[in-house]
Amino acid sequence: MYQFSGKLKTFSIALIILGALGIALSFYNAPKTIEDAKEILAHQSSSHGDAHGAEHGETVKDEHHQVEGVSHTHDEAVNHSSKESHVTAEEHGENHDDAHAEHVLHQLQNRPWAAVYVALFFFLGITLLVLAFYAIQRVAQAGWSIVLFRVMEAITANIVPTSILMLVIIITSAMHMNHLFPWMGEGIFDPTSPNYDPIIDGKSWWMNIPGWTIRSIVYLVIWNTYRWFIRRNSIKEDTANDGHKTYKKSYNVSVGFLFLFMLSESMMSWDWIMGLDPHWFSTLFAWYVLASLLVSALTVIAFTTIYLRSKNALPGVNDSHIHDLTKYMFGFSVFWTYLWFAQFMLIWYADIPEETTYFVARFNEYKLPFLGMVAMNFAFPILLLINSDFKSIPWFVVIGGIVILTGHYVDIFVMVMPATVGAQWGIGIPEISAVLFFIGIFIYATFSAFAKANPIPTGNPFLKESEHYHYYNIEHRGEGSSDHH
Repeated sequence: MYQFSGKLKTFSIALIILGALGIALSFYNAPKTIEDAKEILAHQSSSHGDAHGAEHGETVKDEHHQVEGVSHTHDEAVNHSSKESHVTAEEHGENHDDAHAEHVLHQLQNRPWAAVYVALFFFLGITLLVLAFYAIQRVAQAGWSIVLFRVMEAITANIVPTSILMLVIIITSAMHMNHLFPWMGEGIFDPTSPNYDPIIDGKSWWMNIPGWTIRSIVYLVIWNTYRWFIRRNSIKEDTANDGHKTYKKSYNVSVGFLFLFMLSESMMSWDWIMGLDPHWFSTLFAWYVLASLLVSALTVIAFTTIYLRSKNALPGVNDSHIHDLTKYMFGFSVFWTYLWFAQFMLIWYADIPEETTYFVARFNEYKLPFLGMVAMNFAFPILLLINSDFKSIPWFVVIGGIVILTGHYVDIFVMVMPATVGAQWGIGIPEISAVLFFIGIFIYATFSAFAKANPIPTGNPFLKESEHYHYYNIEHRGEGSSDHH
């Protein structure tokens, strides 16, 4: 039996505490008044003080105009008002500065929430896709992956704490304690309000707080219920002497879960990510989010397996299992790239304003992370992992996996941040603290769960096939090729 070492436990707790302190500091340091926002804007202007700073400021102003529904430019507005009187022009400038500062204030207040939300969605999504991949292995009755079952089950233990924290985000959003989702703003659905948005109001049959909240809770209940059931039944299989009835029950429940998973994952993508940009939509978006999280999930399975194997906690795992995990990482990196290109190319080619606005916002203020994550998620994995000989070398897989995980974190970052903080983004204490916090939770949940069960699922009928996968897959293939020559 594996023992969750004191050093690793202390390290995970230290990450949780350090991350929590950083998150708390981020909320404490967030500006509280418009005057605070004006000071930050003045500091930004003085610190940049060049063409880049001016361009940055104009971009933020343009963004504010778009949010307020103003179609004319700032210069046109000033010229128009100056025709009436110089005093009116000054008043207009002051009102504009105040409105702009208020808009920036909301963005800066959103930043700690958004940083936590990005990391939370990333880690919850990874855990969910590990659970789905595990269910796929059961439904496919795959033989190769049985010795990895306890690894995947241990990783899915992370779904409990991340679901609890997502529930906190859901409740605080529904109670207007944060402003992550613009469609939840005051007066959005009220035709008599100056904030009325007819486009969002047209989607009110789906985008309403009661429906959104109920759906979100249902997603979490479905995922956690299946995880609880399958973990209990998997351990029960080890000692069950019932003619594989327990195994068959796990199979049948996994079939039902995969059906519910495809529905809930799609709707979750619409509610939790696309809902941040309520004017925009893409028919490929749910698949795109699925692919990003699936690649990350496979990478995490590979990392955890490599670590536990180095501790001699997985006696049945060999190079062939690592090789196949890496093949999945490579294959779904290509799949993600296909979906990214399909979504981007079609929107770019059609050039429909309500569709292109999504990418315009990301090109204006997020060009480096937006283009950088494409290289990290496609070019790097292709060049690094395409060679079959490298796929079973642990340190090589780790290098590739670190880039993949970083790239897909940036992918989620670019999905969330433009709609929540606009131009006021960065990689600082809020973002780093949130990642450290959830890494700590992941380590603690995963390895404490792994230590509570036999690392080998002895009751699974395909266990022997998995243990001997090495001989049939690589050694015999090598012997066959040598005999042929």
